[in-house]
Amino acid sequence: QVQLVESGGGLVQAGESLRLSCAASGSFFSINAMGWYRQAPGKQRELVATITNGGSTNYADSVKGRFTISRDNARNTVYLQMNSLKPEDTAVYCCNADVRHSWPGKFVNYWGQGTQVTVSS
Repeated sequence: QVQLVESGGGLVQAGESLRLSCAASGSFFSINAMGWYRQAPGKQRELVATITNGGSTNYADSVKGRFTISRDNARNTVYLQMNSLKPEDTAVYCCNADVRHSWPGKFVNYWGQGTQVTVSS
């Protein structure tokens, strides 16, 4: 089993920054893609950003130029640096990871519990 634990959420004012972290722990062989998704009240969950184990990134258009995803493979941790935050960024942010438990083997998708980000105007 794999646990994804997020941290770094909070309440900030518009224009400020936050950095989210998500650490994977447990028993596994490797992690492929990791990412961040968010869900605002009354809305569907949406992709924020993803990063492969090779460092290739993908961003939602709404966060391009403001958010940066990165990862530390040695620490099995993914980060999301969020700058110039807007009230519409308010949501629960969840970490996601594709994990391989053995070689060869299929990837299993895991989710964290989420961390609240609230941006006031």
